[in-house]
Amino acid sequence: MVLRFRPVVSTRLALGLLLSGGIGSSLAAEIELPTVKVQGQDESGYRNETASVGGFDEAPLLDTPASITVINAALIKDQQARLLSEVLRNDASVGDSYAPIGYYENFVVRGFSLNAASSYKINGRTITGEQNVALENKQQVEVLKGLAGLQSGISEPSGVINYVTKRPEDVRSVTVSTDDRGSGYIATDVGGWFGSEQQLGLRANVAHEDLNSYVEHANGQRDFVSLALDWNISPDALLQLDAEYQNKQQRSVPGYQLLGGTEVPHDASPKKLLGHQSGGKQVGIDSLNLNGKFEYRFSDLWKGNISAARSKVVIDDYSSFAWGCYYVSNCNANTFSPEGDYDIYDYRSPDDTRRDDEVQAAMTGLFDTVGLGHELTFGTSAFRRVIDKRDSVNEYIGSGNIHQDAPSFPPTDKPLNDSHRNLDSRQYGLFVTDRIRFNEQWQTILGGREVRLDEKAFDRNGTESRHTQQYVFLPQASLIYKPIENISLYTSYSKGLSLGGTAPWFATNSSDTLAPTTSRQIEAGVKYDWRRISFAAAVFQTRQAYQYSKPDGAGNFTYVQQGQQKNTGLELSANGWATERLQIATSVAAIRARVNGSGTPDYEGHQAINVPKLRASLYADYALPWVNGLAVLGGVQYSAKKSANRNGTVEVGDYAVVNLGSRYTTKVDGYETVFRLSVDNLFDKRYWRDAGEYMGDDYLFQGAPLTARLSASVNF
Repeated sequence: MVLRFRPVVSTRLALGLLLSGGIGSSLAAEIELPTVKVQGQDESGYRNETASVGGFDEAPLLDTPASITVINAALIKDQQARLLSEVLRNDASVGDSYAPIGYYENFVVRGFSLNAASSYKINGRTITGEQNVALENKQQVEVLKGLAGLQSGISEPSGVINYVTKRPEDVRSVTVSTDDRGSGYIATDVGGWFGSEQQLGLRANVAHEDLNSYVEHANGQRDFVSLALDWNISPDALLQLDAEYQNKQQRSVPGYQLLGGTEVPHDASPKKLLGHQSGGKQVGIDSLNLNGKFEYRFSDLWKGNISAARSKVVIDDYSSFAWGCYYVSNCNANTFSPEGDYDIYDYRSPDDTRRDDEVQAAMTGLFDTVGLGHELTFGTSAFRRVIDKRDSVNEYIGSGNIHQDAPSFPPTDKPLNDSHRNLDSRQYGLFVTDRIRFNEQWQTILGGREVRLDEKAFDRNGTESRHTQQYVFLPQASLIYKPIENISLYTSYSKGLSLGGTAPWFATNSSDTLAPTTSRQIEAGVKYDWRRISFAAAVFQTRQAYQYSKPDGAGNFTYVQQGQQKNTGLELSANGWATERLQIATSVAAIRARVNGSGTPDYEGHQAINVPKLRASLYADYALPWVNGLAVLGGVQYSAKKSANRNGTVEVGDYAVVNLGSRYTTKVDGYETVFRLSVDNLFDKRYWRDAGEYMGDDYLFQGAPLTARLSASVNF
C-alpha cells in the first residue's frame, strides 16, 4: 500500500515570506516540493503471529516451542466454513476420525485420535467434544499438535483444538447464503462499546441455517446465539464473559464397511443414505457453553487471572444404523457381506447428557535473578466431567444392500432404559512453568503439572463398577535458540497421560475402561518470519500404549493395552503474503505410524489404520490487479492412500480435491458488501475421506461431491 503526497506552498504563504524578506522576489506564485512517498503494508489476511493454545497466555508463535496452526476468521469467511472439518482441512497434519454427517465430528492429528473428553477447548477451557461448535462467534481456531500435558493435564498425544471467541467491537453486519442444493443461511454480528468511558463492550451473534444435505433424506436445521461481554472495570482489571447456545437437528448418516472384510465398496454413491427408514428420527444435539475470565494487573511485572467454564451437551441419538451382516446367510461378520448386504438396527439413545465444569487460577510474573530473566507462571485447576445416559436400545429390524434402496421395516417396540450416571471423573492439578532467558539468543522453558485423577464408573443399576485414583507428574522442557530476531530453532520433550479406552461390546471384557496410559514426545523445529510470511518446519516422534481388541484365534476378542504405537513425522507450513497481491496458507505432513509389541503380528510392520503417509493442503488468495476489490480464491487437498483395517490388507486410494472461489468487495447503497462464491470438489471427485475405527469397528465415509456456495455480507 503506497500513499503519495505532493506538498505545495500556497500563494498566501509565498507572499508572506516575500513581505518578511524571507525569500527573493523571483519566487513563483506556487512552489512545488519533491514528492513524499509514505509506504505501509496491509497486515490483514490469513497469517497470525500469536496464539494462546501453546501455554497459559497469548504468546508469539516465534517464541512458542511447539507446532501450532492458527486458522483465523478471514480464512474461515473466505472458505465459508460452517463445520470444524471444513476449517481443519487447512492443516495437513489433521484428518477425519469418525466424522459422520448429522453427528458430532472427531479428528486424528499426527496419526492419533483426539478425545471428546479432553481435546477441545474454548478460550483455553475444556468443553464437551460431543458437539459441532458454531463458528459464527469465533475469531480463530488454534491447533496445538502433539502432547499438551502441561497445558491441559490428561489429554491425548494428538493435541488440542482451541476456539477463540470474538471480542466486542463496533460492528454491524448481516450475512446471507445459499448453496446448489437450496440451503438457506442467515447470520448477524452486532457489537459496540457503551458507558461514560466506553468501558463496557458487548457482541452478539445469531444464526439460523436450513441444511439441505447432499445425502438424500439427511436434511436438517441449526439455530445459534451467542453473547460476549468485556468490562474494563479499571485500568488494571478486566472481566470477560461468553455464552453460546446451539440446537442442531439432522439425520445421522452411517458409514460403509468393508465387503467381506477384504474389499472397499465399489460404485458407492456419497448421496445414498444407507439403511434409510421413513419413520426414522433426526439426531438432536443441544449444546451450551459458558466461560468467563477475570484478570487483574498487580503491577507492570505481575498479573493474575481466574477463569471458569461450563459445557453441557444433550444428545437425542436416533439412527437407522447399517452394520454387519449377521442376519444374512453365510456371512456372520462385523462387516458388510461380499455382495454388499448389511443389517439395519433401530438405535435409540435419547437424553445422552455430558457436562464439563472447570476452574483455573494462575499468576504470571517477570523478574531477574543472577542475570537471568524469568517469566514465571504457576497456578491450580480443577475439572469435572459427568456422563448421564441410558443403556441404548439397538435392535435388528431388517437387512439391506448398498446397491439398492433399503426396504422399510417396522421399528422396534422395545422400551427405553432408564437414565443413570455412567461416569464421574475429576481432575485436580498444580502447574508451574518458567521461561528463562539467558540472553537475546537463548531461552528455555521448564515446567510440569501434577495431576490427581479421581474417576468413578457406574453400571446400569447405579452401582460403582470402577474407581480409579492416580497421581502423575507431567514434565515438559524445551530449548529455544534465536540467532536473529526473526528466526527461532527449538527442541522439546513432553510426557502426557491419556484416559484408557473402553472395550467394545463384542470383547470378552465388554464396557470395561482400561487404566490411563502415558505417552511421550520429542520434537524439534524451526520458525522463520520473512516480511509478511511465516515459515515453519517440525520433526517429531510420539509413543503411546497400543489399545485394541486382541483376537485369540478362536473368534474371541479381549480389549487390551499391549505394545505401543510410534508415530514419526515431518511437518512444513507457510502462511502469509507471498506477494503484494497473493497470500497463501499451505502445509505438508509426512507421517510414519507403526505398531510394535502388540502380540498380534498381523497388526505390525505396516502403516497404522487411517493414517496416510503424506498429506498436503494449499489455499491461495490472489487480488486481481485490473478489477478493484475482486480476488480469486482456491486450493487443493491431497491425501496418500490409507489402510482401512488394522492388519493393513485393505487400502483406500489416494486423492486430490480441487476447490475454487472468488471474493468481491464493493459498496451497495453506501454500505460495504462482500460477495463470496466457493466451489468445493470442483471436478466432483469420488474418494474416501475417512477410513477410521469407532467402538472397535471399521467404517468408511465418502467425501462430499461438488458443492457450490454463494454468500453476501453487508457491513452497516
